[in-house]
Amino acid sequence: MSELISTVDVEGPRESTNDERPLRIAQVAPLYESVPPKLYGGTERVVSYLTEELVRRGNDVTLFASGDSMTSAKLCAGYPTALRLAGLAQMAANGLGLHMPMLSEVFERAAEFDIIHCHLDYWTFAFSQLVKTPTVTTLHGRLDIEELAPIFEQFKTRPLISISDAQRKPLPWANWISTIHHGVPNTHLQYSPAGGEYLAFLGRIAPEKRPDIAIQVARKAGIPLKIAAKVDEVDRKYFKDTIEPMILDGPGVEYIGEINEFQKSEFLGNALALLFTIDWPEPFGLVMIEALACGTPVIARPCGSVPEVMRDGVTGFVAAEFDDLVAAVKKVESISRASCREEYERRFSVGVMAEKYERIYREMISIWSRR
Repeated sequence: MSELISTVDVEGPRESTNDERPLRIAQVAPLYESVPPKLYGGTERVVSYLTEELVRRGNDVTLFASGDSMTSAKLCAGYPTALRLAGLAQMAANGLGLHMPMLSEVFERAAEFDIIHCHLDYWTFAFSQLVKTPTVTTLHGRLDIEELAPIFEQFKTRPLISISDAQRKPLPWANWISTIHHGVPNTHLQYSPAGGEYLAFLGRIAPEKRPDIAIQVARKAGIPLKIAAKVDEVDRKYFKDTIEPMILDGPGVEYIGEINEFQKSEFLGNALALLFTIDWPEPFGLVMIEALACGTPVIARPCGSVPEVMRDGVTGFVAAEFDDLVAAVKKVESISRASCREEYERRFSVGVMAEKYERIYREMISIWSRR
C-alpha cells in the first residue's frame, strides 16, 4: 500500500454513498494519561471525545488505552494504569517501551477492524505497513523538530491528519490527507452569558506557554489572574525559579494547580477572558475552544494555530506585543460571549469533528477496497 492518498475534502457537502453501515474502528491512544484524563491531558481528552461520539453515532469502536480509562467503547487495556500518574512516564525510553505490547496487539488484530486510527505520533508507521487494514494517524504534537524529518521521510506514504494547517508547515511534503480541528462536547462545558472579574490561564506551566507574560499582562491591566495548570517534572525548576517568585511578588495572582474536566466549566465560564500567551508553534490549543464553548473570549498571541482558531475582534483578540495584549484585556468586554459560543457550535463541537473523521474513514476504506 505504497500509494499516496489524495486530500479528502471534509468541509464540502457530503456525497451519498451506498455503504453507510456502522464501522468497526480501532482507536489507539497514548498510555501516558487515561482516556479521558483524570486531570491534564490534551491528546487523550480528544481521543475520548471522538471515541464516545463515534459510539453514539452507532459505530463499533474498540479503544486501546490504559486500563483505568472510562469509555462506552470496548476497552482493551494496553497497561493497567495511566503512566504519568503512576510515575512510569519516564521509564523505558520515556514510556515508549511500555506501549509495545499494546501496539503489537492492535496490529495482530487488524483484520477485526475496518480502519485503525492512531494517535501515537510515528510509532505505528512500521506496524501499519504490514497489515491490509487501512490505518490513519492524527498527529497531535509539534513537528518543527529536525530529528523528525528522516522518520517521516522513511514513511512518507503513511496517511496523516493534521489538527491545524499550521502544524503541517515543517513537513509540507508528508502525506497529509486532511486537517481536522478538534471538537469538544458541551456536556461539561456550559455556556456562561456573564463573565466574571478575573482572567484565566489554563494548561501547563512551561516556558513555551509563557505564563510569565500572562502574569505581567494581568498585573499591568489591573485584573486578577487565576492559573489552573499542571507542572511536569521537566518544568518544575522553571516553575520554582521563574513563575512561583512572580506569583509571590505581588497581589492579584492565584495558582490553583491542576483541575479536572468537571471544574473547567466553572473556571472558564466565570472568567472575563482566557489568556493564551504562548510562544511556540502550538499545533492546536484545545483550551481556546473550551473557553469559547463557555462563551469566554480568548486573548492570544499569534503563534501556531491561533490565527486559524481565533477570529480577531469576534471571539477575542490576537496580539503579539505586550502593550497590545494589555489593551486587549481592557476592551475584551466588547466581545459578545454569545458569538463565542456560536463559533464553538459551528466549528468546534464534537459532532462536527466526528463527522469529518467518519468521512475520512469511509473514503480510506473505499480506496483500500479498490487496491
